[in-house]
Amino acid sequence: HSVGMQVPKVSERMQSDRAKKAPLTELMLRAARFYKEQLKASPKAIDYLKNRGVSGEVARTFGIGYAPDGWQNLGAAFDDYAAAELQSAGLVIRNEQGRLYDRFRGRVMFPIHSQAGRVIGFGGRIMTSDKTRPKYVNSPESEIYNKSKVLYGISFAKHAIAANDMCFLVEGYTDVISMYRAGVQNVVSSSGTSLTTDQIRLIKRYTPNITILYDGDPAGIKASFRGIDMILEQGMNVKVVLFPDGEDPDS
Repeated sequence: HSVGMQVPKVSERMQSDRAKKAPLTELMLRAARFYKEQLKASPKAIDYLKNRGVSGEVARTFGIGYAPDGWQNLGAAFDDYAAAELQSAGLVIRNEQGRLYDRFRGRVMFPIHSQAGRVIGFGGRIMTSDKTRPKYVNSPESEIYNKSKVLYGISFAKHAIAANDMCFLVEGYTDVISMYRAGVQNVVSSSGTSLTTDQIRLIKRYTPNITILYDGDPAGIKASFRGIDMILEQGMNVKVVLFPDGEDPDS
């Protein structure tokens, strides 16, 4: 008798995991498109980016968008604003009185992509120096977004990291974009979290060499020392470039 080929079974848990994640990635994509459209309609946000040297081309590459002021703008992008998934995705918040509102309001939006290039979260930055509001608001963790396992810019940088056999590690979204704009594409950031072992292992898939570019302020120095130890523990090579206090890759 002939031996039939064994077809590997995709476990039920994996299938249900994928099914659960699919609607969230769909929602994130739709939100990202909405924010991109809003950017086109906001001279204020376009000026803000242009003043920081972010051209239309760079904005398109990174999918940068804009979340307008107002409480329920996403209602224009989603038929069912009250859908629980919008809250699971971290796009909409329900307050104690049961009122729903957009998490991101009046912010330039940086989509966070998975290694495969899917939108899994957002970082939103205010355009003013208003000290009463947090400079950044980030997506909360969700079924699809696990901060400690994600590097900002990895989907754009992975080929350049492998080609150059080196990864530059910076602190924030805008640092990645500044470096990219200057022609350095093998750059990622652990934005929104201090560096984790999972993030280092993600880089290790493409290169054993990391150069840390952090701010020269006490917090940046401390973070870079912590990073050195963790990178060495993974048997990788590390160099550090610290910027003069008050300067960072963005400047």
